[in-house]
Amino acid sequence: MHWIFLIIAGCFETFWAIALKLSEGFSRPAPTILTIVGMIISFYLLSKALTVIPLGMGYAIWTGIGIVGTFIISVAFFHDPISLGQGLCVFLILAGIVGLRLL
Repeated sequence: MHWIFLIIAGCFETFWAIALKLSEGFSRPAPTILTIVGMIISFYLLSKALTVIPLGMGYAIWTGIGIVGTFIISVAFFHDPISLGQGLCVFLILAGIVGLRLL
């Protein structure tokens, strides 16, 4: 169950990062509220996961999910430019997340 908490926490990290972008520097109320709510949920679920999962592994996986998810959404929906090297680096982060879980 703790791994599910960690994965969902990572997804909410992606959620709040995207909402933060949409808040335009906290100048738009609805995305600002979504950012704060997303942060609270993400941190709460991370705290639940870290009661069993070691801190270093849990934090690395949480941030990795947030990095990869935010990167994919920013390229797909915000049309952020991406180079081959950047794509490779994000793939390596994803490989690191999987490696941490499997090893």
